[in-house]
Amino acid sequence: MRYRLLGRKSGLRVSEFALGVALFGTGWGYGSEHADARRVFDRYLEAGGNFFDTADGYQFGQSESMLGELIAPVRDDIVVATKYSGGASKNPTLAKTGNSRKNLVYSVEQSLQRLKTDRIDLLWVHHSDNVTPTEEILRGLDDLVRAGKILYAGFSNFPAWRIARADLLAELRGWSPLVGVQFEYSLIERSADRELMPMAEALGLAAAVWSPLGGGLLTGKYRNGEQGRLQGMGRVIRTEKTDRDAAVVDAVIDAGVQLGRSPAEVALAWLSAKARKSATSIITIIGPRTVEQLDNNLLALDLALPQDLVDRLDQVSQITPGVPFEVNAETLPRMLGGRPHLVDLPAFKVV
Repeated sequence: MRYRLLGRKSGLRVSEFALGVALFGTGWGYGSEHADARRVFDRYLEAGGNFFDTADGYQFGQSESMLGELIAPVRDDIVVATKYSGGASKNPTLAKTGNSRKNLVYSVEQSLQRLKTDRIDLLWVHHSDNVTPTEEILRGLDDLVRAGKILYAGFSNFPAWRIARADLLAELRGWSPLVGVQFEYSLIERSADRELMPMAEALGLAAAVWSPLGGGLLTGKYRNGEQGRLQGMGRVIRTEKTDRDAAVVDAVIDAGVQLGRSPAEVALAWLSAKARKSATSIITIIGPRTVEQLDNNLLALDLALPQDLVDRLDQVSQITPGVPFEVNAETLPRMLGGRPHLVDLPAFKVV
């Protein structure tokens, strides 16, 4: 396992694969019992991993509680990230959900108890409630950093314009900076290429990407009749809804056959290839339920895809840029004086 800085605004070193532990616990009716979770935890540490990602709402709090039991012997050697917004209760209430300062403070205190620790290394604002002012969220996060309850903060599943505004507000007002963003990203789901990924690169924010296998779709297992999350959870999965989806799965499976590797390894190796070319840190959050799944994921660490395969996967999975990006692409040659081939452009795009 190699390590990367968590963006350009922190000195925190994290492993290139984070272990997402949303399936630690059975509160959702699908997940890992304690013994299986421990095996996954130990194997990940053995492979050199040090970055764990959970949330208060995962398994209705069981994920944090189970992780808290496991991390005690190695607490100072690992990085623990959790999230707040939706709450841990099966029956959410107005007072214990949302992005407000009240719920922020309450949620952090509850997470600290479940994790059995005195600080959270990285706190993500899990989802936007669409009403809490960004200033309130940022000031609340800054207060918690100053109090030592959290060390770093980031936004998860927020639109790019809100993250960019928050980043600037924190800088102008001297509050603790955002160090990263978290969003879904894979060969199946590349919407983030429009704004989120270029924004992260331009602002120096780490990009922690979840569901890198498209909820299992890119493993090809659903074509073989396996159900996995489709049957166990009935959500957080993707299916082949379009011709593009089918073409992407075909390409991943074909590449695996060509290389003698599993489709999952190919999909994860594609992300690693993208991370090597990125102007900021891209951290892949894997979420295996079993040691066997984890071992297969880890094999991707040693897989360097040939450039022709990377190009083929890029092409088959590409999305339409949309407005205004298509218009800008047409006018860019003129904006570069009619000689774009003579201009050396930066690796990142200006937001």
